Formats: sequence, C-alpha cells, structure tokens
Amino acid sequence: MNWIVLIIAGLFEVGFATCLGKAKETSGTTMWLWYFGFLICLTISMVLLVKVTKEIPIGTAYAVWTGIGAVGSVLAGIILFNEPATFWRVFFLSTLILSIVGLKFVSNT
Repeated sequence: MNWIVLIIAGLFEVGFATCLGKAKETSGTTMWLWYFGFLICLTISMVLLVKVTKEIPIGTAYAVWTGIGAVGSVLAGIILFNEPATFWRVFFLSTLILSIVGLKFVSNT
C-alpha cells in the first residue's frame, strides 16, 4: 500500500511541475489558477511523501518520488509543451524508469 501512495505522491509532483509550465504560458487570472493548482499539488505530494517515509526508507522513497516526477515531467513536456522526443531523451528516460522499478524490487518493504 505504501508503494501505491508513493506513486500517487510522485504523480502529484508531476502535477505541480506541469502547473508551473502552464502558468508561465498564461497571464492574469488563469495564471493564478495554475499557481493555485501548483500549491495544491505540492502540498498533497509532500504530505504523501512524509506519510510513506514512515515505512519506506527515506533514500528509496525520495529517489522513487523524484524519479516519477522526472519521468512524468519529461512526458508532460513532450505531450503538452511540444518538447522534442529524441532518441536519446527516450533512451535515458527508459533507463530512469528501469532504475525506479529496480529500487522497488531490491527494497525490503
């Protein structure tokens, strides 16, 4: 169950990074709504991360959390912000995903 909560925390990290990206593209009230979304996602992500570190070692939890955030943010950039999906970006993204999965399998929790 803690690993599912950790994945959700990582997805909220993707949410706050995406909100920042969208906020810079807008102005006025819309921009502030994206900043509000950023604060909500940030708060939820941090609260969930703190919760899982009671059962999963902090080093593992933080590495997985940031890994999910990094992978998700790159994918959001490719899908939402028209960032390039070059061979090397996808290759290293794949190695990051394998590393996250590897941490899960070698963890004792």
